[in-house]
Amino acid sequence: MTTVNDLLNLLVLEQINDNEFNGVSKTVGSPVVFGGQVLAQAINAVSRTITNNRVLHSMHSYFLEAGDLECPITYNVSIVRDGGSFSVRRVTAHQKEITIFILSASFHKRESGYDHQIAMKSGLSQPETLLSWTDMLKQYGDFLPRSLKAFFEIERPIEFKPTEFVNPLEKKDLPPFYDVWFKLKGDVGNLDLSTKQQILTYVSDYNILVSALKPHASKAHWGNMQTASLDHSMWYFRDFDFSDWLLFSIESPNMYGARGFARGNIFTRDGKLIASVTQEGLMRPKNKKNE
Repeated sequence: MTTVNDLLNLLVLEQINDNEFNGVSKTVGSPVVFGGQVLAQAINAVSRTITNNRVLHSMHSYFLEAGDLECPITYNVSIVRDGGSFSVRRVTAHQKEITIFILSASFHKRESGYDHQIAMKSGLSQPETLLSWTDMLKQYGDFLPRSLKAFFEIERPIEFKPTEFVNPLEKKDLPPFYDVWFKLKGDVGNLDLSTKQQILTYVSDYNILVSALKPHASKAHWGNMQTASLDHSMWYFRDFDFSDWLLFSIESPNMYGARGFARGNIFTRDGKLIASVTQEGLMRPKNKKNE
């Protein structure tokens, strides 16, 4: 995938009946299905059962099994409730009759009310001054660890620009914070809010657990850790557009018991908070024997 159109072709599911949908998978460099893809496809499925113009405001999910890249994923949607102000849906994702993922989502009618938000970090470098993953590959590809180089070589419909370049060869423990700008490649056109939320959900599964690994970088790296997303929750606040860079500002409050927890906020360049994300992941040293 190289552009937003390729991503949309992946996220828009084939409809089997009113509440059942099928999706295919594309690799992002790992041997299993990317969690962000399953999240976004599930949001596509539940959104297509909403007929009262309500807007997605939150979702909560669990990853149960690793997804097979070669096998279609079937999404079954249950209509839990259509109340006076909120509509709730539940979706289960299956491969070969095995449930690999579950998600619940809530939709809210448009209402007015009070308004506040936290501020975006000040003093961050702007994306025009930073190296993208593509730039890092071009400039430092010969010096990067083989696994990291292979990851950067995968073509993606999103450009990422971390606000700080961390040399993976330094093996230095760092604070549990990670800020990264991102922007879609290609013509974003006039996307409706539901489609933008699906794309944002896809992007939200990138980078988030990096913050949990940074305090242990002198010993731990992606090559000697068994990692897997366990759950993922997201809250959607304000409308936005993808024509400019967005900032994903992430922190990890805790790592314990082979699980890392991270949370993040997504802002427009001018500081409007559009979504918040949380995730816990398995982060187990490979040299430990575990069940």
